[in-house]
Amino acid sequence: MPKINRVALIGTGAVGSSFAFALINQGIIDELVLIDLNAEKAEAEATDMNHGKIFEPYPTDVRYGTYADCTGMDLVVICAGAAQKVGETRLDLVDKNLKIFKGIVDSIMESGFDGIFLVATNPVDILAYAVWKYSGLPKEKVIGSGTILDTARLRYNLGQYFNVSPNNVHAYIIGEHGDSELPVYSTASVANTNILKLIDNNTEYSFEDLDAIFIETRDAAYKIIEGKGATYYGIAMGLLRITKAIFRNESAILPVSAYLDGQYGANDVYIGVPCVIDRNGIQTIIELELSNKEKTLFNNSVNTLKKDILAKYFDI
Repeated sequence: MPKINRVALIGTGAVGSSFAFALINQGIIDELVLIDLNAEKAEAEATDMNHGKIFEPYPTDVRYGTYADCTGMDLVVICAGAAQKVGETRLDLVDKNLKIFKGIVDSIMESGFDGIFLVATNPVDILAYAVWKYSGLPKEKVIGSGTILDTARLRYNLGQYFNVSPNNVHAYIIGEHGDSELPVYSTASVANTNILKLIDNNTEYSFEDLDAIFIETRDAAYKIIEGKGATYYGIAMGLLRITKAIFRNESAILPVSAYLDGQYGANDVYIGVPCVIDRNGIQTIIELELSNKEKTLFNNSVNTLKKDILAKYFDI
């Protein structure tokens, strides 16, 4: 029998339902179970999606269920939790969402789940760490969405600036998915040409513009939340990309929140860094060669998460 790819989605709010809709339209999985405290909404979402089954590129069995249905699932994606409001930072959500996540993860593990967790809820680095702690699963099997969306935003903005497709821009944002994140411009490139060298050799561009592009990238969520109340399409597509890398065993390099155990000189923290993703979860963490300034900024990001937050809630 062929391998059946199964996903359980926890939380059918704006992010969760957008991810589910993208998932069935790309034909990546065979079975999708929607789980929400509001069972009526989960059932309605499943019914609505099934009504479009004849238009799908590949038939996906969509249904609503409970935590008990996580038994035998390959991937559990958590999008549940309190959403970021206008004026809030992602770290403002820690207290509310840690309490929610303890109950969610305990219920999932009681089902006998032994697959991969993918965490999207903010603050994603803290909550990925919490899922790892609460679940007892190997660190490779707990992944946070990390800076995958920040990196996508950066590549889009740089593509606009250099007037090229963002697919031809190679650059990463690493660190906390939040205000202490940083762009790694020292290794960024367009058409295999280092961005810093490209700017140095062309009077049309300036290093000051790079700073402005990063600020626009970092603060994009605040602007979107002011305009429409929440961000969900971009992160949904980022979650889809991670899911695709897992189920197609791609060994794709994606910037996700991963547990560091000495990499980048950091320990016992989940934070956004480029990782090789395959069917088993995180295969390898890629260590970029950072400039001295970037190393300082990354260390500050680690300390923001570890000393200011994790030390308060976990015994580290």
